[in-house]
Amino acid sequence: MSTFDSARLSRLIPSLAEELDDALVLESLPVGVYACDAEGAIVRYNRAAVALWGREPRPGEPGERFCGSYRLLDLGGTHIPPAECPMAIALATGRGYRDERIQIERPDGSRIVALVNIEVLKNALGEVTGAVNVFRDSESLGRGHGRARELEAILQSLPAAVYTTDLEGRITFYNEAAAELWGVRPELHRSEFCGSWKLYWPDGTYLPHDQCPMATALKEGKAIRGKEAVAERPDGTRVPFLAHPTPLFDEAGRLTGAVNMLVDIGGRKDAELTAQRLAAIVESSDDAILSKDLDGIITSWNRGAERLYGYAGHEVLGKPVTILIPEDRQEEEPGILARIRRGERIEHYETMRRRKDGSLVDISLSVSPIIDSTGKIVGASKIARDITDRRRAEEQKDLLLREMDHRVKNLFALANSMVTLSSRNAACVDALVSDLQDRFGALSRAHSLTMSRAPDREQVATLHVLIHKVIEPYLNDQAERLVVTGPDLPIGPATVTNFALLLHEFATNAVKYGALAVAQGKVRIECREEGDTVRITWREHGKPGESSEPREEGFGSRLARATIEGPLGGSFAREFRSDGVEIRLSLPRLRMSA
Repeated sequence: MSTFDSARLSRLIPSLAEELDDALVLESLPVGVYACDAEGAIVRYNRAAVALWGREPRPGEPGERFCGSYRLLDLGGTHIPPAECPMAIALATGRGYRDERIQIERPDGSRIVALVNIEVLKNALGEVTGAVNVFRDSESLGRGHGRARELEAILQSLPAAVYTTDLEGRITFYNEAAAELWGVRPELHRSEFCGSWKLYWPDGTYLPHDQCPMATALKEGKAIRGKEAVAERPDGTRVPFLAHPTPLFDEAGRLTGAVNMLVDIGGRKDAELTAQRLAAIVESSDDAILSKDLDGIITSWNRGAERLYGYAGHEVLGKPVTILIPEDRQEEEPGILARIRRGERIEHYETMRRRKDGSLVDISLSVSPIIDSTGKIVGASKIARDITDRRRAEEQKDLLLREMDHRVKNLFALANSMVTLSSRNAACVDALVSDLQDRFGALSRAHSLTMSRAPDREQVATLHVLIHKVIEPYLNDQAERLVVTGPDLPIGPATVTNFALLLHEFATNAVKYGALAVAQGKVRIECREEGDTVRITWREHGKPGESSEPREEGFGSRLARATIEGPLGGSFAREFRSDGVEIRLSLPRLRMSA
Protein backbone atom coordinates (compact mmCIF):
# COMPACT_ATOMS: atom_id res chain seq x y z
CA MET A 1 0.00 0.00 0.00
CA SER A 2 2.48 2.56 -1.20
CA THR A 3 -0.29 5.11 -1.57
CA PHE A 4 -1.44 4.71 2.03
CA ASP A 5 -1.83 8.21 3.61
CA SER A 6 -0.90 7.70 7.27
CA ALA A 7 -1.17 11.42 7.99
CA ARG A 8 -4.78 11.45 6.75
CA LEU A 9 -5.47 8.29 8.77
CA SER A 10 -4.34 9.94 12.00
CA ARG A 11 -6.88 12.68 11.43
CA LEU A 12 -9.68 10.14 10.73
CA ILE A 13 -9.11 7.88 13.75
CA PRO A 14 -11.03 9.99 16.32
CA SER A 15 -14.16 10.17 14.14
CA LEU A 16 -13.98 6.47 13.21
CA ALA A 17 -13.73 5.49 16.85
CA GLU A 18 -17.03 7.17 17.52
CA GLU A 19 -18.79 4.92 14.96
CA LEU A 20 -16.95 1.58 15.35
CA ASP A 21 -15.37 -0.39 18.11
CA ASP A 22 -12.03 1.35 18.46
CA ALA A 23 -10.10 -1.86 19.19
CA LEU A 24 -11.38 -3.46 15.99
CA VAL A 25 -10.44 -0.41 13.97
CA LEU A 26 -6.96 -0.18 15.44
CA GLU A 27 -6.18 -3.87 15.01
CA SER A 28 -7.26 -3.82 11.38
CA LEU A 29 -4.83 -1.07 10.42
CA PRO A 30 -1.56 -2.05 8.66
CA VAL A 31 0.38 0.68 10.48
CA GLY A 32 1.35 1.22 14.08
CA VAL A 33 -1.14 3.35 15.99
CA TYR A 34 -1.25 4.38 19.62
CA ALA A 35 -2.96 7.11 21.61
CA CYS A 36 -1.94 9.03 24.73
CA ASP A 37 -3.92 11.14 27.13
CA ALA A 38 -3.00 14.71 27.94
CA GLU A 39 -0.41 13.51 30.48
CA GLY A 40 1.31 11.24 27.98
CA ALA A 41 -0.01 7.95 29.35
CA ILE A 42 -0.53 5.34 26.64
CA VAL A 43 -4.26 4.53 26.53
CA ARG A 44 -4.52 2.60 23.24
CA TYR A 45 -2.17 0.79 20.87
CA ASN A 46 -2.49 -1.89 18.18
CA ARG A 47 -0.60 -5.04 17.24
CA ALA A 48 1.25 -3.28 14.40
CA ALA A 49 2.67 -0.84 16.94
CA VAL A 50 3.87 -3.72 19.14
CA ALA A 51 5.55 -5.31 16.10
CA LEU A 52 7.34 -2.10 15.25
CA TRP A 53 8.41 -1.49 18.86
CA GLY A 54 9.52 -5.11 19.32
CA ARG A 55 7.92 -5.17 22.74
CA GLU A 56 4.63 -4.89 24.59
CA PRO A 57 4.26 -1.62 26.51
CA ARG A 58 3.21 -1.65 30.16
CA PRO A 59 0.79 1.25 30.63
CA GLY A 60 0.82 2.82 34.05
CA GLU A 61 4.37 1.78 34.90
CA PRO A 62 7.14 4.39 35.34
CA GLY A 63 8.87 5.26 32.05
CA GLU A 64 5.94 3.99 29.96
CA ARG A 65 4.80 7.43 28.81
CA PHE A 66 4.66 9.07 25.40
CA CYS A 67 5.93 6.04 23.47
CA GLY A 68 6.06 2.24 23.79
CA SER A 69 9.46 1.78 22.13
CA TYR A 70 12.49 0.44 23.96
CA ARG A 71 14.57 3.47 22.92
CA LEU A 72 14.21 6.36 20.49
CA LEU A 73 17.08 7.98 18.56
CA ASP A 74 17.37 10.74 16.02
CA LEU A 75 18.69 9.98 12.53
CA GLY A 76 22.21 10.77 13.70
CA GLY A 77 22.01 8.07 16.43
CA THR A 78 21.59 10.39 19.44
CA HIS A 79 19.31 9.06 22.19
CA ILE A 80 16.01 10.91 22.61
CA PRO A 81 14.54 10.76 26.15
CA PRO A 82 10.78 9.94 26.27
CA ALA A 83 10.00 13.43 27.60
CA GLU A 84 11.59 14.90 24.45
CA CYS A 85 10.10 12.58 21.85
CA PRO A 86 7.66 13.88 19.18
CA MET A 87 4.57 12.75 21.15
CA ALA A 88 5.72 14.62 24.29
CA ILE A 89 6.40 17.77 22.29
CA ALA A 90 3.07 17.54 20.46
CA LEU A 91 1.17 17.28 23.75
CA ALA A 92 3.15 20.18 25.25
CA THR A 93 2.78 22.50 22.27
CA GLY A 94 -0.55 21.42 20.84
CA ARG A 95 1.04 21.05 17.40
CA GLY A 96 1.21 17.81 15.47
CA TYR A 97 3.88 16.28 13.28
CA ARG A 98 3.88 15.34 9.62
CA ASP A 99 6.23 12.69 8.21
CA GLU A 100 8.75 13.02 11.01
CA ARG A 101 11.56 10.46 10.70
CA ILE A 102 12.88 8.88 13.88
CA GLN A 103 14.82 5.73 14.78
CA ILE A 104 13.19 3.03 16.95
CA GLU A 105 15.56 0.68 18.74
CA ARG A 106 14.10 -2.68 19.77
CA PRO A 107 15.13 -4.72 22.82
CA ASP A 108 17.16 -7.06 20.57
CA GLY A 109 19.25 -4.11 19.37
CA SER A 110 17.76 -3.92 15.87
CA ARG A 111 16.67 -0.53 14.61
CA ILE A 112 14.17 0.80 12.13
CA VAL A 113 13.52 4.28 10.79
CA ALA A 114 9.87 5.11 11.40
CA LEU A 115 7.81 7.74 9.65
CA VAL A 116 5.70 9.44 12.36
CA ASN A 117 2.45 11.42 12.03
CA ILE A 118 0.88 12.82 15.19
CA GLU A 119 -2.55 14.40 15.47
CA VAL A 120 -3.29 16.40 18.64
CA LEU A 121 -6.80 15.99 20.11
CA LYS A 122 -8.54 18.99 21.65
CA ASN A 123 -11.88 19.61 23.32
CA ALA A 124 -14.44 22.30 22.47
CA LEU A 125 -12.47 24.79 24.56
CA GLY A 126 -9.31 24.13 22.57
CA GLU A 127 -7.63 22.30 25.44
CA VAL A 128 -5.32 19.39 24.59
CA THR A 129 -6.92 16.13 25.66
CA GLY A 130 -4.53 13.70 24.05
CA ALA A 131 -2.90 12.71 20.79
CA VAL A 132 -2.80 9.87 18.26
CA ASN A 133 0.44 8.69 16.66
CA VAL A 134 0.36 6.77 13.38
CA PHE A 135 3.80 5.41 12.46
CA ARG A 136 5.32 2.85 10.14
CA ASP A 137 8.64 1.49 8.97
CA SER A 138 9.94 3.89 6.32
CA GLU A 139 11.53 0.93 4.49
CA SER A 140 8.05 -0.40 3.78
CA LEU A 141 7.00 2.67 1.93
CA GLY A 142 7.96 0.98 -1.30
CA ARG A 143 9.27 2.18 -4.59
CA GLY A 144 8.02 5.72 -4.15
CA HIS A 145 10.08 6.19 -1.02
CA GLY A 146 13.06 4.63 -2.75
CA ARG A 147 12.75 7.36 -5.33
CA ALA A 148 12.54 9.91 -2.50
CA ARG A 149 15.79 8.61 -1.02
CA GLU A 150 17.42 8.85 -4.44
CA LEU A 151 16.20 12.43 -4.75
CA GLU A 152 17.48 13.19 -1.24
CA ALA A 153 20.92 11.84 -2.22
CA ILE A 154 20.92 14.07 -5.28
CA LEU A 155 20.02 17.11 -3.20
CA GLN A 156 22.77 16.29 -0.71
CA SER A 157 25.32 16.29 -3.53
CA LEU A 158 24.31 19.69 -4.85
CA PRO A 159 26.74 22.59 -4.20
CA ALA A 160 23.75 24.90 -3.69
CA ALA A 161 22.01 25.10 -0.31
CA VAL A 162 18.61 23.32 -0.46
CA TYR A 163 16.07 22.62 2.27
CA THR A 164 12.38 21.80 2.59
CA THR A 165 9.67 22.61 5.10
CA ASP A 166 6.23 21.32 5.86
CA LEU A 167 3.06 23.37 5.67
CA GLU A 168 3.78 25.06 9.01
CA GLY A 169 7.30 25.97 7.93
CA ARG A 170 9.14 23.36 10.00
CA ILE A 171 12.32 22.20 8.31
CA THR A 172 11.97 18.59 7.11
CA PHE A 173 15.20 18.28 5.12
CA TYR A 174 18.40 20.20 4.41
CA ASN A 175 21.60 19.34 2.61
CA GLU A 176 25.22 19.87 3.62
CA ALA A 177 25.53 23.06 1.58
CA ALA A 178 22.66 24.58 3.57
CA ALA A 179 24.25 23.60 6.89
CA GLU A 180 27.54 25.15 5.72
CA LEU A 181 25.83 28.39 4.69
CA TRP A 182 23.95 28.64 8.00
CA GLY A 183 26.97 27.56 10.06
CA VAL A 184 24.69 25.32 12.11
CA ARG A 185 22.69 22.10 11.77
CA PRO A 186 19.10 22.95 12.68
CA GLU A 187 16.88 20.41 14.42
CA LEU A 188 14.49 18.81 11.95
CA HIS A 189 10.79 19.46 12.46
CA ARG A 190 11.55 22.05 15.13
CA SER A 191 13.39 24.84 13.35
CA GLU A 192 11.02 27.06 11.43
CA PHE A 193 11.34 28.65 7.99
CA CYS A 194 15.15 28.92 7.94
CA GLY A 195 18.06 27.22 9.69
CA SER A 196 20.10 30.40 10.06
CA TRP A 197 20.82 31.63 13.57
CA LYS A 198 19.77 35.20 12.64
CA LEU A 199 18.58 36.88 9.46
CA TYR A 200 18.95 40.42 8.16
CA TRP A 201 17.88 42.40 5.14
CA PRO A 202 20.72 43.66 2.91
CA ASP A 203 20.61 47.08 4.61
CA GLY A 204 21.32 45.46 8.00
CA THR A 205 17.76 45.57 9.34
CA TYR A 206 16.87 42.53 11.48
CA LEU A 207 14.64 40.04 9.66
CA PRO A 208 12.39 37.81 11.83
CA HIS A 209 12.22 34.19 10.64
CA ASP A 210 8.46 34.32 10.21
CA GLN A 211 8.91 37.19 7.72
CA CYS A 212 11.71 35.62 5.68
CA PRO A 213 11.26 34.71 1.98
CA MET A 214 10.34 31.08 2.83
CA ALA A 215 7.63 32.21 5.25
CA THR A 216 6.28 34.62 2.62
CA ALA A 217 6.19 31.89 -0.04
CA LEU A 218 4.24 29.58 2.28
CA LYS A 219 1.87 32.34 3.32
CA GLU A 220 1.14 33.56 -0.20
CA GLY A 221 1.38 30.14 -1.87
CA LYS A 222 3.60 31.38 -4.69
CA ALA A 223 7.25 31.16 -5.62
CA ILE A 224 9.73 33.94 -4.91
CA ARG A 225 12.76 34.37 -7.16
CA GLY A 226 16.07 35.82 -6.02
CA LYS A 227 15.09 37.62 -2.81
CA GLU A 228 18.28 38.88 -1.16
CA ALA A 229 18.93 38.49 2.56
CA VAL A 230 21.85 37.95 4.93
CA ALA A 231 22.38 34.94 7.21
CA GLU A 232 24.32 35.42 10.44
CA ARG A 233 26.12 32.36 11.76
CA PRO A 234 26.57 31.61 15.47
CA ASP A 235 30.20 32.82 15.23
CA GLY A 236 29.01 36.24 14.05
CA THR A 237 30.05 35.97 10.40
CA ARG A 238 27.47 36.99 7.84
CA VAL A 239 26.73 35.47 4.44
CA PRO A 240 24.64 37.34 1.86
CA PHE A 241 22.43 35.02 -0.20
CA LEU A 242 19.60 34.92 -2.72
CA ALA A 243 16.54 32.88 -1.71
CA HIS A 244 14.37 31.01 -4.24
CA PRO A 245 11.51 29.47 -2.18
CA THR A 246 8.89 27.46 -4.13
CA PRO A 247 5.65 26.10 -2.57
CA LEU A 248 4.87 22.36 -2.97
CA PHE A 249 1.36 21.04 -3.67
CA ASP A 250 -0.13 17.53 -3.61
CA GLU A 251 -2.18 15.92 -6.39
CA ALA A 252 -5.32 17.58 -5.09
CA GLY A 253 -3.69 21.01 -5.24
CA ARG A 254 -3.31 21.38 -1.49
CA LEU A 255 -0.22 23.20 -0.17
CA THR A 256 2.00 20.69 1.62
CA GLY A 257 5.21 22.64 2.18
CA ALA A 258 7.96 24.34 0.25
CA VAL A 259 11.48 23.87 -1.07
CA ASN A 260 14.04 26.65 -0.94
CA MET A 261 17.36 27.06 -2.70
CA LEU A 262 19.85 29.56 -1.22
CA VAL A 263 22.61 30.94 -3.42
CA ASP A 264 25.66 32.28 -1.57
CA ILE A 265 26.57 35.60 -3.17
CA GLY A 266 29.35 36.50 -0.74
CA GLY A 267 32.00 36.10 -3.44
CA ARG A 268 30.00 38.25 -5.83
CA LYS A 269 29.55 40.89 -3.13
CA ASP A 270 33.29 40.90 -2.47
CA ALA A 271 33.97 41.24 -6.20
CA GLU A 272 31.42 44.06 -6.45
CA LEU A 273 32.98 45.82 -3.45
CA THR A 274 36.47 45.44 -4.93
CA ALA A 275 35.23 46.76 -8.26
CA GLN A 276 33.57 49.72 -6.52
CA ARG A 277 36.77 50.52 -4.64
CA LEU A 278 38.85 50.32 -7.80
CA ALA A 279 36.33 52.49 -9.64
CA ALA A 280 36.48 55.07 -6.82
CA ILE A 281 40.29 55.05 -6.92
CA VAL A 282 40.31 55.48 -10.70
CA GLU A 283 37.70 58.22 -10.59
CA SER A 284 39.44 60.20 -7.85
CA SER A 285 42.96 59.80 -9.27
CA ASP A 286 44.82 62.95 -10.30
CA ASP A 287 46.29 60.96 -13.17
CA ALA A 288 44.44 60.65 -16.46
CA ILE A 289 43.17 57.06 -16.72
CA LEU A 290 41.41 55.80 -19.83
CA SER A 291 40.83 52.51 -21.59
CA LYS A 292 40.57 51.62 -25.24
CA ASP A 293 39.84 48.55 -27.34
CA LEU A 294 42.31 46.92 -29.70
CA ASP A 295 41.20 49.27 -32.48
CA GLY A 296 42.24 52.27 -30.40
CA ILE A 297 38.66 53.37 -29.60
CA ILE A 298 38.24 55.03 -26.20
CA THR A 299 35.96 53.00 -23.90
CA SER A 300 36.37 54.71 -20.50
CA TRP A 301 37.49 58.13 -19.27
CA ASN A 302 38.03 59.38 -15.69
CA ARG A 303 37.97 62.88 -14.20
CA GLY A 304 41.75 63.06 -14.25
CA ALA A 305 41.57 62.64 -18.02
CA GLU A 306 38.99 65.44 -18.19
CA ARG A 307 41.33 67.75 -16.26
CA LEU A 308 44.43 66.86 -18.26
CA TYR A 309 43.01 66.81 -21.78
CA GLY A 310 40.03 69.16 -21.41
CA TYR A 311 37.48 66.77 -22.92
CA ALA A 312 34.37 65.60 -21.06
CA GLY A 313 33.69 61.88 -21.14
CA HIS A 314 30.79 62.08 -23.60
CA GLU A 315 33.00 64.01 -26.04
CA VAL A 316 35.58 61.24 -26.41
CA LEU A 317 33.89 57.89 -25.60
CA GLY A 318 33.63 55.88 -28.82
CA LYS A 319 36.21 58.04 -30.60
CA PRO A 320 39.77 57.07 -31.61
CA VAL A 321 42.47 57.85 -29.08
CA THR A 322 44.46 59.51 -31.88
CA ILE A 323 42.47 62.73 -31.26
CA LEU A 324 44.85 63.22 -28.32
CA ILE A 325 48.04 62.65 -30.31
CA PRO A 326 49.82 65.55 -32.13
CA GLU A 327 50.17 65.21 -35.89
CA ASP A 328 53.92 64.66 -35.71
CA ARG A 329 53.49 61.75 -33.24
CA GLN A 330 50.66 59.78 -34.88
CA GLU A 331 53.04 56.90 -35.60
CA GLU A 332 53.25 56.15 -31.86
CA GLU A 333 49.77 54.61 -31.61
CA PRO A 334 50.19 51.65 -34.04
CA GLY A 335 53.37 50.68 -32.22
CA ILE A 336 51.67 50.85 -28.82
CA LEU A 337 48.73 48.72 -30.00
CA ALA A 338 51.08 46.14 -31.52
CA ARG A 339 52.92 45.76 -28.22
CA ILE A 340 49.63 45.48 -26.29
CA ARG A 341 48.41 42.70 -28.63
CA ARG A 342 51.62 40.83 -27.76
CA GLY A 343 50.74 41.19 -24.06
CA GLU A 344 53.52 43.69 -23.32
CA ARG A 345 53.29 46.43 -20.72
CA ILE A 346 54.71 49.89 -21.46
CA GLU A 347 56.20 51.65 -18.44
CA HIS A 348 56.68 55.42 -18.07
CA TYR A 349 56.93 56.33 -21.73
CA GLU A 350 57.52 60.11 -21.94
CA THR A 351 55.81 61.80 -24.83
CA MET A 352 53.55 64.72 -25.70
CA ARG A 353 49.78 64.91 -26.15
CA ARG A 354 47.32 67.50 -27.41
CA ARG A 355 44.54 69.02 -25.32
CA LYS A 356 41.08 69.99 -26.52
CA ASP A 357 42.19 73.64 -26.89
CA GLY A 358 45.10 72.57 -29.10
CA SER A 359 47.83 73.17 -26.53
CA LEU A 360 50.47 70.49 -25.98
CA VAL A 361 51.29 68.85 -22.67
CA ASP A 362 54.27 66.72 -21.64
CA ILE A 363 53.17 63.41 -20.13
CA SER A 364 54.57 60.18 -18.75
CA LEU A 365 52.51 57.31 -20.17
CA SER A 366 52.01 53.76 -18.85
CA VAL A 367 49.99 51.27 -20.90
CA SER A 368 48.80 47.80 -19.78
CA PRO A 369 46.81 45.06 -21.56
CA ILE A 370 43.20 44.42 -20.44
CA ILE A 371 42.49 40.68 -20.23
CA ASP A 372 39.01 39.13 -20.02
CA SER A 373 37.97 36.09 -17.95
CA THR A 374 39.11 33.70 -20.70
CA GLY A 375 42.62 35.16 -20.78
CA LYS A 376 42.07 36.99 -24.06
CA ILE A 377 43.51 40.48 -24.53
CA VAL A 378 40.58 42.76 -25.32
CA GLY A 379 42.01 46.24 -24.89
CA ALA A 380 44.41 48.47 -23.00
CA SER A 381 44.38 50.83 -20.05
CA LYS A 382 46.41 54.02 -20.18
CA ILE A 383 47.64 56.10 -17.25
CA ALA A 384 48.98 59.53 -18.21
CA ARG A 385 50.68 61.87 -15.77
CA ASP A 386 51.30 65.55 -16.49
CA ILE A 387 55.07 66.10 -16.18
CA THR A 388 55.06 69.76 -17.22
CA ASP A 389 56.02 70.92 -13.72
CA ARG A 390 58.72 68.29 -13.51
CA ARG A 391 60.14 69.35 -16.86
CA ARG A 392 60.13 72.99 -15.74
CA ALA A 393 61.79 72.01 -12.49
CA GLU A 394 64.45 70.10 -14.39
CA GLU A 395 65.04 73.08 -16.69
CA GLN A 396 65.25 75.38 -13.66
CA LYS A 397 67.67 72.99 -12.00
CA ASP A 398 69.85 72.91 -15.11
CA LEU A 399 69.75 76.70 -15.27
CA LEU A 400 70.73 77.00 -11.60
CA LEU A 401 73.56 74.52 -12.07
CA ARG A 402 74.86 76.46 -15.05
CA GLU A 403 74.57 79.69 -13.09
CA MET A 404 76.35 78.13 -10.12
CA ASP A 405 79.10 76.86 -12.38
CA HIS A 406 79.46 80.33 -13.89
CA ARG A 407 79.55 82.03 -10.48
CA VAL A 408 82.03 79.59 -9.00
CA LYS A 409 84.34 80.05 -11.96
CA ASN A 410 84.01 83.84 -11.66
CA LEU A 411 84.71 83.71 -7.93
CA PHE A 412 87.83 81.62 -8.47
CA ALA A 413 89.01 83.97 -11.20
CA LEU A 414 88.26 86.97 -8.99
CA ALA A 415 90.04 85.39 -6.02
CA ASN A 416 93.05 84.66 -8.18
CA SER A 417 93.14 88.29 -9.38
CA MET A 418 92.85 89.62 -5.83
CA VAL A 419 95.71 87.46 -4.65
CA THR A 420 97.85 88.57 -7.56
CA LEU A 421 97.08 92.29 -7.18
CA SER A 422 97.28 92.26 -3.37
CA SER A 423 100.65 90.55 -3.45
CA ARG A 424 102.08 93.41 -5.52
CA ASN A 425 101.19 95.98 -2.86
CA ALA A 426 101.75 93.94 0.30
CA ALA A 427 104.74 94.92 2.43
CA CYS A 428 104.77 91.58 4.25
CA VAL A 429 102.90 88.32 4.57
CA ASP A 430 100.78 89.54 7.49
CA ALA A 431 99.69 92.56 5.50
CA LEU A 432 98.82 90.30 2.54
CA VAL A 433 96.78 87.98 4.76
CA SER A 434 94.92 90.89 6.40
CA ASP A 435 94.21 92.51 3.05
CA LEU A 436 92.89 89.27 1.53
CA GLN A 437 90.77 88.49 4.59
CA ASP A 438 89.06 91.88 4.33
CA ARG A 439 88.40 91.45 0.64
CA PHE A 440 87.10 87.90 0.97
CA GLY A 441 84.89 89.07 3.86
CA ALA A 442 83.31 91.62 1.54
CA LEU A 443 82.79 88.90 -1.03
CA SER A 444 81.09 86.74 1.60
CA ARG A 445 78.73 89.52 2.63
CA ALA A 446 77.88 90.18 -0.99
CA HIS A 447 77.28 86.48 -1.61
CA SER A 448 74.74 86.36 1.23
CA LEU A 449 72.67 88.88 -0.70
CA THR A 450 72.52 86.59 -3.71
CA MET A 451 70.63 84.10 -1.49
CA SER A 452 67.89 86.61 -0.64
CA ARG A 453 65.28 84.49 -2.35
CA ALA A 454 65.62 81.80 0.33
CA PRO A 455 62.50 81.68 2.55
CA ASP A 456 64.46 82.35 5.76
CA ARG A 457 66.12 85.53 4.44
CA GLU A 458 64.71 89.01 4.92
CA GLN A 459 67.24 91.19 3.07
CA VAL A 460 66.76 92.08 -0.58
CA ALA A 461 69.66 92.49 -3.06
CA THR A 462 69.34 96.21 -3.71
CA LEU A 463 71.93 98.93 -4.03
CA HIS A 464 71.30 100.58 -0.64
CA VAL A 465 71.29 97.23 1.17
CA LEU A 466 74.57 96.25 -0.45
CA ILE A 467 76.22 99.58 0.44
CA HIS A 468 75.25 99.29 4.12
CA LYS A 469 76.14 95.60 4.22
CA VAL A 470 79.68 96.16 2.96
CA ILE A 471 80.56 99.52 4.59
CA GLU A 472 78.95 99.24 8.04
CA PRO A 473 81.86 97.19 9.48
CA TYR A 474 84.16 100.21 8.84
CA LEU A 475 81.95 102.77 10.63
CA ASN A 476 82.72 101.60 14.18
CA ASP A 477 79.02 101.66 15.16
CA GLN A 478 78.69 105.27 13.89
CA ALA A 479 76.07 104.77 11.20
CA GLU A 480 75.56 108.55 10.83
CA ARG A 481 78.94 108.80 9.12
CA LEU A 482 77.40 107.12 6.02
CA VAL A 483 74.64 108.83 4.06
CA VAL A 484 73.04 107.10 1.06
CA THR A 485 70.55 109.00 -1.14
CA GLY A 486 68.64 108.38 -4.35
CA PRO A 487 66.60 105.42 -5.62
CA ASP A 488 67.29 102.02 -4.08
CA LEU A 489 67.85 100.10 -7.30
CA PRO A 490 67.78 96.29 -7.54
CA ILE A 491 71.07 94.56 -8.26
CA GLY A 492 71.22 91.32 -10.23
CA PRO A 493 73.13 88.28 -8.92
CA ALA A 494 75.80 88.65 -11.61
CA THR A 495 76.48 92.27 -10.57
CA VAL A 496 76.31 92.15 -6.78
CA THR A 497 79.75 90.52 -6.33
CA ASN A 498 81.51 93.11 -8.49
CA PHE A 499 79.82 95.97 -6.65
CA ALA A 500 80.66 94.47 -3.28
CA LEU A 501 84.37 94.36 -4.14
CA LEU A 502 84.31 97.94 -5.43
CA LEU A 503 82.60 99.25 -2.29
CA HIS A 504 85.04 97.29 -0.14
CA GLU A 505 88.03 98.89 -1.86
CA PHE A 506 86.51 102.36 -1.59
CA ALA A 507 85.75 101.85 2.12
CA THR A 508 89.21 100.43 2.81
CA ASN A 509 90.90 103.46 1.19
CA ALA A 510 88.59 105.80 3.11
CA VAL A 511 89.63 104.16 6.40
CA LYS A 512 93.32 104.21 5.54
CA TYR A 513 93.67 107.53 3.79
CA GLY A 514 90.34 109.29 3.54
CA ALA A 515 87.34 110.60 5.46
CA LEU A 516 86.86 107.52 7.64
CA ALA A 517 90.39 107.89 8.97
CA VAL A 518 89.35 110.95 11.04
CA ALA A 519 86.60 111.27 13.64
CA GLN A 520 84.69 114.03 11.80
CA GLY A 521 84.88 112.39 8.39
CA LYS A 522 81.78 111.24 6.49
CA VAL A 523 80.94 109.43 3.27
CA ARG A 524 77.97 110.43 1.11
CA ILE A 525 76.84 108.16 -1.69
CA GLU A 526 74.37 109.54 -4.23
CA CYS A 527 72.45 107.21 -6.55
CA ARG A 528 70.39 108.43 -9.49
CA GLU A 529 68.90 107.31 -12.77
CA GLU A 530 69.34 109.20 -16.02
CA GLY A 531 67.40 107.43 -18.75
CA ASP A 532 68.99 104.04 -19.30
CA THR A 533 72.04 104.92 -17.24
CA VAL A 534 72.67 104.55 -13.53
CA ARG A 535 75.09 107.04 -11.94
CA ILE A 536 76.67 106.56 -8.52
CA THR A 537 78.81 109.24 -6.84
CA TRP A 538 81.04 108.50 -3.82
CA ARG A 539 82.00 111.71 -1.93
CA GLU A 540 84.21 111.93 1.16
CA HIS A 541 84.04 114.94 3.48
CA GLY A 542 85.84 116.10 6.58
CA LYS A 543 89.53 115.35 5.98
CA PRO A 544 91.58 118.38 5.06
CA GLY A 545 94.89 117.71 3.36
CA GLU A 546 96.53 117.32 0.04
CA SER A 547 94.30 117.30 -2.98
CA SER A 548 96.84 115.94 -5.40
CA GLU A 549 96.32 112.55 -7.02
CA PRO A 550 98.80 109.76 -6.14
CA ARG A 551 101.56 109.28 -8.65
CA GLU A 552 100.68 105.54 -9.08
CA GLU A 553 97.20 104.03 -9.48
CA GLY A 554 96.45 101.68 -6.57
CA PHE A 555 94.71 98.31 -6.49
CA GLY A 556 91.31 99.82 -5.78
CA SER A 557 91.49 102.09 -8.78
CA ARG A 558 92.67 99.33 -11.07
CA LEU A 559 89.94 96.98 -9.78
CA ALA A 560 87.25 99.66 -10.21
CA ARG A 561 88.32 100.57 -13.69
CA ALA A 562 88.62 96.92 -14.79
CA THR A 563 85.23 96.03 -13.34
CA ILE A 564 83.20 99.04 -14.44
CA GLU A 565 84.70 99.39 -17.88
CA GLY A 566 84.90 95.60 -18.43
CA PRO A 567 82.00 93.30 -17.46
CA LEU A 568 79.59 96.13 -16.60
CA GLY A 569 80.26 98.21 -19.72
CA GLY A 570 80.36 101.57 -17.85
CA SER A 571 82.85 104.28 -16.91
CA PHE A 572 84.96 105.19 -13.85
CA ALA A 573 86.34 108.57 -12.78
CA ARG A 574 88.08 109.81 -9.62
CA GLU A 575 88.88 113.34 -8.40
CA PHE A 576 90.87 114.36 -5.32
CA ARG A 577 89.54 117.48 -3.56
CA SER A 578 90.70 119.49 -0.58
CA ASP A 579 88.29 117.75 1.88
CA GLY A 580 88.25 114.28 0.33
CA VAL A 581 88.03 112.17 -2.80
CA GLU A 582 85.07 111.97 -5.20
CA ILE A 583 84.47 108.82 -7.29
CA ARG A 584 81.96 108.76 -10.15
CA LEU A 585 80.60 105.53 -11.62
CA SER A 586 78.14 105.10 -14.50
CA LEU A 587 76.80 101.94 -16.13
CA PRO A 588 73.84 100.78 -18.25
CA ARG A 589 70.66 100.07 -16.27
CA LEU A 590 70.32 96.63 -17.87
CA ARG A 591 73.78 95.62 -16.65
CA MET A 592 72.86 96.78 -13.15
CA SER A 593 70.04 94.25 -12.80
CA ALA A 594 71.79 91.39 -14.60
